Amino acid sequence: MSCCAPNADMALAMARPQADDEVLLASRALSDGTHQTDLSVPSAHCGGCIRAIETALAALPGVTEARVNLSSKRVTVRWRAPTPPPFIATLDRLGYPAHLQDIGAQAPDRTLSELIRALAVAGFAASNIMLLSVSVWAGAEAETRDLFHWISALIAAPALVYAGRVFFRSAWQALRHGRTNMDVPISIGVILAFAMSLYETVHRAPHAYFDAAITLLFFLLIGRTLDHLMRERARSAIAALARRGARGALVLRDDGREAYLPVQEIMPGMTLRLAAGDYVPVDGRVIKGRSDIDAALVSGESVPRPVTAGSQLEAGTLNLTGPLTLLATATAKDSFLQDMVRMMEAAESGRGAYRRIADRAARLYAPVVHLTAFATFIGWMAATGSAHTATTIAIAVLIITCPCALGLAVPMVQVVAARRLFEGGIMIKDGGALERLAEIDTVIFDKTGTLTLDQPRLVGSEPMDAESLAIAAALAAHSRHPYSRALAAAGPEPGTTAPAFDEISEQPGAGLEARTGAITYRLGRADWALASPVSTIDDDASVVLAANGVLRAAFRFDSSPRPDLRGAFAALAQQGCALEIMSGDRDAAVRTIATDLNVPYRAGVSPADKTARIAELAAAGQRALMVGDGLNDAPALAAAHASMAPATAADVGRTAADLVFLHDSLNAVPQAVALARGAARLVRQNLVFAVGYNVVAVPIAIAGHVTPLIAAVAMSASSLVVIANALRLRTPRIAAATRASTPPARTMTPASFAVEKAP
Repeated sequence: MSCCAPNADMALAMARPQADDEVLLASRALSDGTHQTDLSVPSAHCGGCIRAIETALAALPGVTEARVNLSSKRVTVRWRAPTPPPFIATLDRLGYPAHLQDIGAQAPDRTLSELIRALAVAGFAASNIMLLSVSVWAGAEAETRDLFHWISALIAAPALVYAGRVFFRSAWQALRHGRTNMDVPISIGVILAFAMSLYETVHRAPHAYFDAAITLLFFLLIGRTLDHLMRERARSAIAALARRGARGALVLRDDGREAYLPVQEIMPGMTLRLAAGDYVPVDGRVIKGRSDIDAALVSGESVPRPVTAGSQLEAGTLNLTGPLTLLATATAKDSFLQDMVRMMEAAESGRGAYRRIADRAARLYAPVVHLTAFATFIGWMAATGSAHTATTIAIAVLIITCPCALGLAVPMVQVVAARRLFEGGIMIKDGGALERLAEIDTVIFDKTGTLTLDQPRLVGSEPMDAESLAIAAALAAHSRHPYSRALAAAGPEPGTTAPAFDEISEQPGAGLEARTGAITYRLGRADWALASPVSTIDDDASVVLAANGVLRAAFRFDSSPRPDLRGAFAALAQQGCALEIMSGDRDAAVRTIATDLNVPYRAGVSPADKTARIAELAAAGQRALMVGDGLNDAPALAAAHASMAPATAADVGRTAADLVFLHDSLNAVPQAVALARGAARLVRQNLVFAVGYNVVAVPIAIAGHVTPLIAAVAMSASSLVVIANALRLRTPRIAAATRASTPPARTMTPASFAVEKAP
């Protein structure tokens, strides 16, 4: 039996599966059957909100993790269950209306305009009431004093209602759902100060504290506005990334017709048409066409990247010059662009040791503040018998002990640090990683893809023949293969000329073939270019040049080192870090770069060897930062105390790493370490100040030496000091200091082969 309308039971029964399907479609499938759902919670605004939301969601069956991000007002929930847990219903009951987060959607933010209007009203009211209070405190006549008190009350009442609603609304929502937050003691203190002042005004008492109530609101609103502005800056970085996402794309259907689909409806396996000037909507592979791509989002470099059939494209990159046909390989929510957005949002959400301490202290503060104020009232009431004196001192205690500074001590630094890292081209996935990064004393580097780029360079030739190099370079100029470009860049020595070719063709996967007279040259794989195998070819040779099937020269390549390689190692050494290289590459290649950098190395190591080395360091009390990029680095990245990977790393590597750097320069590593240590220093300063402030201020207030006005100014000033201290965090200028020590790039010539050849 139901009290609802007829057939309502059936409608409710159908609504639940439909809602589950909607949540499931909006969720990302992770490993081990785990799903991740992103929810938008616009009303979350403080540490108490974070605690309440995360606790309620974590208690749901099937939920493995819940994290709140205040900057984006987003909740990330990971769950493992046959059907989605009731996230939205739970948050609604808790007093936090929520909805599914739409990819790329940016809800209009009215909070800043509301805060600014409230701040303007509070500032206008406080300044005028202060002027009137000066006259009162200067010894005005009783009639004048009473008149000024009434004028102050008329100014304070509407200002209190309008400017204070920011705090009153939050406090009421918390109390209505049986919980408390930082806005509760603030609201009680402000309302009590105004009520007592109104009582004193009615009874023509000499003192009133309208100035304390409104000034307290004014300074609190300054702190909250600054906090919101810093989070808005973090959101602007996220929005800049999200704006690079296409809204949709032309999809080629099986019947040959084209249809425009929103990006959320594009599935892996669909064929997309991309015109010049379009953003890549989802990760995909080029199956037809040739163009240049602005891949600054991925590599940090502004130079366009040429792409042809077979090239991989990441969502958010820009097609510059020609039409392309793509095969989608991922959905929009699983794309590279959304990974970057999620990493930026997650930077503030971590729960490191410092933040756990601050959150725990802030959680205990609300009841402690109320009990302290109540005990102060009882004590002074018993000592003096004056309800007026006891109430005044209790209000001062209630105001001065508000834990705003403690609640802002850690998150403000993390917000600023995430922004500074983003400005330096570094994405941090977890606020807790910032604390771990500050503690590292050893840095372990992989070689291929980490110390080097995926850009081969010519390092040797057998034999060292200038004429053969000239022929190979002339042939290579007709191909865009990475080895061909490296050969063409090496070029012939001055005075050496290459033959004119009658015809040139390229065999995909094999190499280049050219004819000049009776001679047929082949440049490419040995098994294709040579008529019969040659045992004298160096095992490291990647490309051979043959004339009529006979070997002319064999060329060896290695990857180009990352920019600022020596400078980055020098900066890390100056920071007191022990350095070493561990690579699965051959010994000669690793020894060459390790000798050049003068650091110890291990070559030919397996993923298990890397993980074992990190465990060995941990057992010795050392904390290692692992920097790697490949699939084989993922276990070591996960096992290390902290980890970093370039944006060009494999998906598994980027997922396992704590930080991802977008630029080619390896200076990102010492920059991140220096910034993490600076952030840790500021967090410690903020925590010491927030605790020290209360240790000093509370006894003075309990002793009755602080008026509500002084308490309001002191408490607000403590919050502003914490925010100002966090803003002192600056991005270290490692690159400018170390670029001079980086060796210049060298162009290979036959005369230099002997120098470059590994011993």
